Formats: sequence, structure tokens, C-alpha cells
Amino acid sequence: MMFALDGEQTAFGRTLDRMLGGADAPGAARAWAAGDPGPGRALWRRLADAGVFALAVPETYGSVGPLPVELAVAYVELGRHAVPGPVVETAATAVLLGALAERDGTLVEGGGALAERGGTDPAAPAAPVDPVDPVDSAGRWLPRIASGQAMVTLGAPQAGPYVLDADAADAVFVVSGNALRQATGHGPVQPSQDPARRLFRPVCAGPAQATGPRPDPAVAAAGRADAPGQVGRPGQATGPSAGPARADGLRLDGPAVAAAAARAADWAAFATAAQALGVGLALLERTVAYTRQRSQFGRAIGSFQAVKHRLADVLVELEFARPLLYGAAVALAGGAPGAGAEVAAAKVAAGEAAYGAARAALQLHGAIGYTSEYDLSLWLRKARALRSAWGDPAGCRARVLAAHAARHPVKPEVGGVWHTIGDEAAR
Repeated sequence: MMFALDGEQTAFGRTLDRMLGGADAPGAARAWAAGDPGPGRALWRRLADAGVFALAVPETYGSVGPLPVELAVAYVELGRHAVPGPVVETAATAVLLGALAERDGTLVEGGGALAERGGTDPAAPAAPVDPVDPVDSAGRWLPRIASGQAMVTLGAPQAGPYVLDADAADAVFVVSGNALRQATGHGPVQPSQDPARRLFRPVCAGPAQATGPRPDPAVAAAGRADAPGQVGRPGQATGPSAGPARADGLRLDGPAVAAAAARAADWAAFATAAQALGVGLALLERTVAYTRQRSQFGRAIGSFQAVKHRLADVLVELEFARPLLYGAAVALAGGAPGAGAEVAAAKVAAGEAAYGAARAALQLHGAIGYTSEYDLSLWLRKARALRSAWGDPAGCRARVLAAHAARHPVKPEVGGVWHTIGDEAAR
């Protein structure tokens, strides 16, 4: 299948490219890594004005999404220009809240928490609940996300124990099992492969209200934070850079949360794949330009066959990843049952292609990319971090293989020849 962007989508990408090219995104990334979110927030507002964050917010909230193809176009450009901030996590949060709001009258609110009505566990404690439209919950945040007034981030089991940029975000949402809560603080910044991706352990005050049929033990244990290994009392952030409480009391619990979180994780992996593809393209563009300028033995090093072949291999890997990315976008847009596997295939292809581009760029730049003062290091480090963010290569490959095996079950024959069960039945 051939995927081609239409005129509006292509123009949208070019507009973002021009805007980010004149906005000193590398400077904003350096400031962000140093703990100064000012330039990054200014860049964030410009992206919001261009409609980037509205692409994941449903039309119900006065937005334009969800539009995965356009989201892919935008996030490729964000990766090409090394835009800092929780761009992926903000989109994933919009998908999460939007998915919860799609439920038809099954969520009820009580005591500042939202719980699943009619849980099947008879031993579940009765909660003092009041009927509420679930749209109201998402309505608190989705319009603000779409307009850029709110920068949010998301922690989920698929992303590991940390959340990105909790110190700069207006809200930190944390999913653990069947529970979604808004963090009240965070621990100190953790070492990261990419300094512009600031990692924190979130802290959530108090236990989630356990009324669903399958309460998560980690969440039900009072006094524990959501992140594994986190130590501290309820509501108490740890470490010297513990953040202020920003929670507005949002707490959701029930199987609907886990289902919505899985959907959000697929979108996060998809957006990360697009970002990684953009990072790989930036590395290739910069390396090609460098090899045309640097000379050896009186010739530009880009004229040597070995260098040409190395760069051609990088280009091929990136171009092979591109159709997988847009194939995943089409699957997400259509709500295909196998969309998760399509996303995983795109994630591993784009992540590996970007990582390969980083290795080639480092080699052909004569290792000067290690120097943090050189802008190339921004993309080198991001390529490595994005490779494992929201799904490492092994996990993505396993998901693709599992989906393939489900569609084409096989069993061995004598002599070691394998056929599909369908083929055998046809004989």
C-alpha cells in the first residue's frame, strides 16, 4: 500500500518546519535541559496556535481531532527541530481523557473521585457517589490542552516508573493498574540519556478509591506513590526538587481506566515513532551537509564511496520506517483491531532507523557530536532516548510477532517444515 500526504497535510508540515526553523528550538532545548522552561513554553504556545495539540483532542471539545495522520506530520517536524517538553505525553493524555469521556454514563463521582458504577465485586466498599456526566471530567482539561493553556504529562506502566518534565507541566497524570490520579508532587530530577527529557518520580496523595472489580494492589495500599520504588508518605514529595501540589482532586478508578490507558499508550508510542523519524531525518540532513564541507586528501569526504554507502543505508532505513508510520496512522484513524501491532511496527522501525542515523552521524562527524556544545548532540541523545520510550525494540517486536502469530497460527511438520494451519486444512 502506498501512503501519500495530501496538499493540506504537506503544507501543514512545511509551515511547522518554517516556524520552528526560525524559533531557535535548539536554544529552547538547551534552556529546558538546564531547568529553564521559559523559551520552551514560548515555543509551546506557538505550536498550540498552529493547532498541533488540538490534533489529539476530540471534536466534542471544540477541537479538530483525533487526526493521527496530521499528528504524525506534526511530530516528525517536532523531532526534526528537537522541540523539548512533554509533547508526546500531552497528546497521550488527551487521548486518555477523551477515551474516558466516550463512556456512556458509566462513571460516577464521589468524594473527589470518579469510580466505576456497578462494580461486580460485592465486597467493594460502597462509595458515596453522585451521578455526573463523564464529559465534565475531560472537559476540565481537553480544551486547555488543545489551546496550549495547559502543558500536561503522563505516567503509565508502559512508560516505566518516571514521568517526563513534571517540574514544568501544569498537571501530572499517573496511571497505575485501574487507577488514574493527578500527582500532587514529584521527586528530584533523575539522570536521563537526553538532558532535555527531564525525568521525575511522581507522588500522589492518598489511595485511589477502590470500587472497581479488579483494584490494583499497589494503588490500594494507602500511603504509597504510584511509581515503583517511590518512598514517602502520602502527599509528600521527596528530594530537594520536590514540586508543588497541583492536583485538583481528579481521581479515576475502574477497568475503563486501564482500557483507556492502553489506547493512550498506543498513541504515545505512535507519536514517539513520528518524533524519532524526525530526529533521524535531522541527523541525516546535518551529516550530509557536514560531509559536503569537510575535506580530506583534497576532496569532500562525502565524495568517498564508503561515506555514500553509509549515508544511503541510513536513508533507506528512514524511508522504510515512513510508510510503517503512516500505515499505523491509518490504522489508528480507522480504529482497526490490529492498530496496536501497526504502531509497534512503526515504533521499532523508526526508533531503530533514528538510532542508526545517530551512529552514522557520530562516526562521520569524527565523534565531535559527543561535545555537548555542538548542536548535533541534541539529536544524538534524543535518538537514543526515543528508541526505548513508550516501548523498547524487543517489546515492540514481540507485539508484532504475537499479532502475526494470532493471524497465522503455525504448527511443525515432520522434517522441520512449517505450514500454516489454514494451508494444511486446505490440502
